[in-house]
Amino acid sequence: MSNTNTNNNLFDMMKVGFRVTIGATASLMETIQDPQKRQETLSQLQAELSRRTQEWVEKGEMTEQEARKTMEELFNQVNQKDQQTTSPTSPSQEDQQTEPSKKPQNSDDPESELRELTEQIVALRSELEQLEKPSNN
Repeated sequence: MSNTNTNNNLFDMMKVGFRVTIGATASLMETIQDPQKRQETLSQLQAELSRRTQEWVEKGEMTEQEARKTMEELFNQVNQKDQQTTSPTSPSQEDQQTEPSKKPQNSDDPESELRELTEQIVALRSELEQLEKPSNN
């Protein structure tokens, strides 16, 4: 029964496609033969293109703003990470004890929580490396 249903849908789609093609061809022939109809059709197409163009401009502006915001956030995160890893001063012992137990600011967002925990691990690793350097010399 499913195969019959699929065949009927395919046949219906082919019928509709055929009718669309015939209708479009007939409209094109009418437009070509009648100068008034041709001018009317061209005006409609220009109006539609103008409307679409305005929609695309608005969508493009919104997309550009979103992309800029995303890129700025990304650059800010990278700059913050760079500043944290290149900071010459190491935190005090009190800060070291409280830092691992700090809760992430957005504890509702697992992705930001993971990011913050990763940053804490990187900071702890760099502190550990700094502490090990003097003992090696």
